Amino acid sequence: MPNRVLIAPSLLAADFGRLREEAIAVEQAGADWLHLDVMDGHFVPNLSFGPAVLKALRPHVKMAFDVHLMIAPVDPYIAAFAEAGADHISVHAEAGPHLHRSLQLIRSLGKSAGVAINPATPPEAVGQVLDLVDIILVMTVNPGFGGQAFIESTLPKIRVLRQMTDASGRKIRINADGGVTAETAPRILAAGCDTLVAGTSVFGAPQYGPAIATLRPAV
Repeated sequence: MPNRVLIAPSLLAADFGRLREEAIAVEQAGADWLHLDVMDGHFVPNLSFGPAVLKALRPHVKMAFDVHLMIAPVDPYIAAFAEAGADHISVHAEAGPHLHRSLQLIRSLGKSAGVAINPATPPEAVGQVLDLVDIILVMTVNPGFGGQAFIESTLPKIRVLRQMTDASGRKIRINADGGVTAETAPRILAAGCDTLVAGTSVFGAPQYGPAIATLRPAV
């Protein structure tokens, strides 16, 4: 299990009229990654942004771009996001029939490969691709909208996933995405996550630095 807990503010909760300033602000406030939720209005009931936004933001911040593709079909768009500046690309296990192929494509483009799973998807869905993934993104709310309440039943799934990844012998990060707050973060981390994707709990706070600091475990 990776040691250091990483914080990845989700740009979906930022002020869309000031995306460059928002990205710079969370990086200066101590964020490790910038999480970018890409929604197609088909796989999830919402629309967000495309590769042009990543390309526009990429010159202004140094932190990794952690791209979460909530789109189906996903394969035709992976290369565009890689070229636009993504460092990590996560695709949904539920979005298509050929998860191996999608992950292989991401890796062939030199990017870290992730697989995302919805709250009702069992941990076994990723069992056959652990040799291809660097990140498992556990949706702890139903994808499509920010500001939702954390789904408590995802905690046992995170525990199982941590056991699976540790047994694999590979350093695979487990991200929690949805309802991550100062109150839920300790339980999420205790279950086995090491990366927290936080939207409104960071971008909705008066000051980003203290908001990010409250999500990190005490040393």
